[in-house]
Amino acid sequence: MTPADYANALKRLHAGMRKLDTATPHFTDRVAEAQQLVANRDQTPALADVDRQLLSGMLGRLRRTITDRGASEQVLHGEPHPGNVLGTKNGPLFIDLETCCRGPVEFDLAHLPEEVVEHYPGVDQDLLGECRGLVLAMVMAWRWDEGDQFPNGRRVARELVSTLREGPPWPTLDVVMRRLAGP
Repeated sequence: MTPADYANALKRLHAGMRKLDTATPHFTDRVAEAQQLVANRDQTPALADVDRQLLSGMLGRLRRTITDRGASEQVLHGEPHPGNVLGTKNGPLFIDLETCCRGPVEFDLAHLPEEVVEHYPGVDQDLLGECRGLVLAMVMAWRWDEGDQFPNGRRVARELVSTLREGPPWPTLDVVMRRLAGP
C-alpha cells in the first residue's frame, strides 16, 4: 500500500464519517482517561514523579490548546495508525474502530507517518503538530500503565519521555518506534 493509497482511504473514511449523526465520545474524553491514569499512582507505579508531572502538564496544556483553536470537528477513527490498516485486494481497510471519537481531523492524522499525511489535503500544520504532541503523551501514559501488555512497553515509555522532554516539533509515532528498532 502506498502512502497515497493510505491517505486516500482515510479521506474516504472521513468523508463517510462526516455524514454520521451519532453520539461518539470526544477526543478529550480519551485525553481525560490518560490524565486519570497518570494521576493514579496505583495504576502507574513505575512512572517517576518528575515524568508524571511532565506528562500531566502536557496532557492538560495540549488538550486546552487544541480545543481552544475551535477547529471543525467530526467523527474520527481515533487511531488510524498503520497497525489498524489492512491491505486488501480492494485497497486499504481500516479496522479496530473501538476508539472512534469526535474531534479535528488532525487528531487522526497525528497517528500517521509523515509520508501519508503529505497526501492528505487541507491540513492545519500547527494543529497537526499539537495533536502529534498529544498523541505521544497519551501513548506514553498507556505504556506506563501497570496492566499494559504492549511488547517492550516500558522501553517505549522511556523513549517517549525523552522525546517529550526535547519539545516540539513533535516527531510522528512511527519515527519514535523506528528509533527503538535501531539501525
